[in-house]
Amino acid sequence: MYFVYVLQSEKDQKLYIGCTNSLKRRIKQHESGKVEATKTRRPMKLIYLEGCLNETDAYMREKYFKMGYGRRFIKNRLKKYYKL
Repeated sequence: MYFVYVLQSEKDQKLYIGCTNSLKRRIKQHESGKVEATKTRRPMKLIYLEGCLNETDAYMREKYFKMGYGRRFIKNRLKKYYKL
């Protein structure tokens, strides 16, 4: 199983979108500063997660989330979260 995940920086509130087949391992990498894109934006908080049955679908979904329509989808999906 593959996971598409969205992290939010508690430092600058910006989103990071990624894809992995081992969510636990990947989150640990983000927390320990081993991911170049997020190491200066820590701590990161997991705010959204989707599971996919194959790698191709997961990477297509990640690519969609990184585009304008996909970011809008995430903000719509998490309306109550953003109102907090």
